[in-house]
Amino acid sequence: MVLSQDVRETLKSVAALSETIDGIGDDDNLFDKGLDSFGSVQLMLALEERYDIEFPDNLLNRRSFSTIRIIGETVNKLTLSAAA
Repeated sequence: MVLSQDVRETLKSVAALSETIDGIGDDDNLFDKGLDSFGSVQLMLALEERYDIEFPDNLLNRRSFSTIRIIGETVNKLTLSAAA
């Protein structure tokens, strides 16, 4: 199970948020905090590598990467379906 702390560790590798991640709440909008489209692609690739998953096309949208909580929930769903 992916926890918010796991998502935070991955987010620290994204340059746009690396210095501010500790001050971001689980439900804060990451795009309002400085995540941009390039950073979201970097984040997606880091999550795919870390959890050995692949984001399907229908999840390649702003909402999927909008908050730490949503990212964790999305990765959890993808890891469960990959294990099935």
